[in-house]
This record gives sequence, structure tokens and C-alpha cells, in this order.
Amino acid sequence: MSIIFEKVSKSYQMGEVSIAAAKDVSFAIQEGELCVMLGPSGAGKTTVLNLLGGMEPASSGKIMFGDLEVTSMSERQLTEYRRHKIGFVFQFYNLIPNLTALENVELAKQACKSPLAPEEALRIVGLKDRIHNFPAQLSGGEQQRVAVARAICKNPDLMLCDEPTGALDTETGKGVLRVLSEISRDMGKTVVIVTHNSLLAPMADRVIEMKNGRVASDTIQETPAGLEAIKW
Repeated sequence: MSIIFEKVSKSYQMGEVSIAAAKDVSFAIQEGELCVMLGPSGAGKTTVLNLLGGMEPASSGKIMFGDLEVTSMSERQLTEYRRHKIGFVFQFYNLIPNLTALENVELAKQACKSPLAPEEALRIVGLKDRIHNFPAQLSGGEQQRVAVARAICKNPDLMLCDEPTGALDTETGKGVLRVLSEISRDMGKTVVIVTHNSLLAPMADRVIEMKNGRVASDTIQETPAGLEAIKW
């Protein structure tokens, strides 16, 4: 399903002061694209991700996900939208330490309509031999891949990833990016990666750059680069 933002703004009230985190943001992401959304801290990219994920309401404008208008949903509809349509991956893995990798992924299965088998989700991210390990027995990159498996187990239409390699070194981060790329290319999922790191841009089908709460540029890349070109 495609994503459309039409003149979306988001403001926060801080006492008597209104702070605009997103200002007249407009863009479209096509189904199955891998989109990298770039910008420094405070550019508005995480705000856009939260708006798209139904975690915060827009102050104005319209957000469409396929034929669903996110900006007109009730709280109950937003809960269903987040539960069934979206897979979330964050910088910190948020794994439950006393559950195995398999058990962490199984938690996602319980909350959605048409999940993948947890074992299959872990196979997709390259951890089929680590399913009975606890988070403390896994490297940082492996823990992040468990978090990706937990998201993909929901069989979502959209993967939203906020700085998914922010806590990882280059080679470990590339492993996570490879998994996200394969989820887009091989499974046809739409993947949005929010990052401050412009060196991730070459891997994307679409690059959206945010500055001061606005879209500064929106670029389609016909031939995305391989991950071997990514360094940071």
C-alpha cells in the first residue's frame, strides 16, 4: 500500500509556546519501496515516523496508507492499525531479557491476525540456530535482528525503523541493513528507515531529506547501491 502525506503539520505546546516539529510535510512512498529518511537531530524525521505509525496525531493535513486515512482514525482504529499493519524497529532492541529469542518473537504473534511462524521470522533474519538463546547470549547485532524478526513476525504491510543501526558498528549494522533490504526486495514490504546517517542513502529506492521540520528533497534512485558501498 502506498503512503501519502498531504501538507501534514505537527505542533507541540510547551507552556505558552507552540513548537512546530513538522511543517506542511508532503511526500509519497510507493508500495514495496525502501525509503531512507535523512536529517539531523530536530529535523522532524522521527515526528514524521510517529505520525505515520499512528503513535501521535497530526495537527493538520492528511496521511493516507493505501485506502486508510490515518489522520481520521479513532483511538481504537489506531490501535488496530498499529497492531496489524505496522512493524516497528527502534535503535534499542527492547527485548525481554528472561525470554529466549523465539519467545520474544512469539509475543508479536499473539497480537496480530495473520502472523508468520516465529521460527520462520528468525530464519529470515539469519538466526535459525540461535532461537533458544537469551538476549544476554546474543551480540548487539543479533539482538537487533531478533527485534526485526519480532516486527516481521506480525507480517505487516509497513516496517518503520528509527535509527536501527545507531548502536551498531559498521559490519554489524550492515547485517541488519541487509535483512531490511531483503524484507523490502524479497517480501515486497514497504520499509522506511529514519536516520541521521547520510551514508545509508545509496541503498534506498527513495531518499527523503528533512530539514527544520520540512521536506528539503525527495529523490528516487533507479539503481540503489549494494550494501558493500555503505560505510560509517
